[in-house]
Amino acid sequence: MKLTGVMPALVTPFDSNGKIDFNSFERLLSKLRDDGVKGWVPCGSTGEYNAMTSNERVSVLKFVAEFANKDELLIAGTNAGSTWEVIEHTKRARDVGYDTVLLSAPFYATPAPNELIAHYQSVLDAVDVDIILYNYPPKVGVEVGLDVLDAFVDNPRVIGIKESSGNLLRAIDIRSRYGDRYQVTNGSDDQTLDFYLWGATSWICGPANCMARACVDLVNTIEAGDWLAARDKMQVIYDAMSSLESGKFVQKVKYGCELAGTPVGFGRQPLLELSADEKAAFRQAMEPVLG
Repeated sequence: MKLTGVMPALVTPFDSNGKIDFNSFERLLSKLRDDGVKGWVPCGSTGEYNAMTSNERVSVLKFVAEFANKDELLIAGTNAGSTWEVIEHTKRARDVGYDTVLLSAPFYATPAPNELIAHYQSVLDAVDVDIILYNYPPKVGVEVGLDVLDAFVDNPRVIGIKESSGNLLRAIDIRSRYGDRYQVTNGSDDQTLDFYLWGATSWICGPANCMARACVDLVNTIEAGDWLAARDKMQVIYDAMSSLESGKFVQKVKYGCELAGTPVGFGRQPLLELSADEKAAFRQAMEPVLG
């Protein structure tokens, strides 16, 4: 799989009763397709996988796979708190049509590097899928470090890494150490321009749920080689990206969807709806994006 373009890290819409709202989901996906995204990444962090049952997660994966066109990339989030759970989620994803999964370190466990290497190897041994590693230390407490990348450098089924560390030095280190061996997909949304400069070729993007057209336009401009114009486009979305990275990411993305005309409900507790002041502040940050 060649990772390219903007792929939304999809929210999971919930209705007023807290159930998955597939009608709203279809409206969201249709708009994102019209806005030019290249594929779909359900059941990741933005999708609140940690707040869903196993059956709910597979229902989301199946729904998105059935919606997707053959030329659209499909990547399943199959993370969990233990290796056996990850394997079970990954098997179910494979059964409904996903050849590639996105995997951070198991949450809460804070595995040591050798344990993390063994974890990923166990998934590879158990399920015939490719893996995109996912470095998101603020969420899971450990980094998918260079020792992990070293361990899989000769394994073609570990195809890349999503960098949500917020640390640009990671992109520089990966490019310096491995060249183009690993495909780097950006997940540090407020540093998109910088990560692309240092070798990212795609963007698995939570904010794309509510501002896909602006994100796609930015990436298209970068890929066309017009870095000064891309800088100006990054400036347009920067305040919104910075606000998202400052906290309450899922709640803000979901509120952003409402502002963009594709409401998706609220997050599941313990996440709470934004306060009136928080909504006003994020709405102000979104104004340049929404025009």
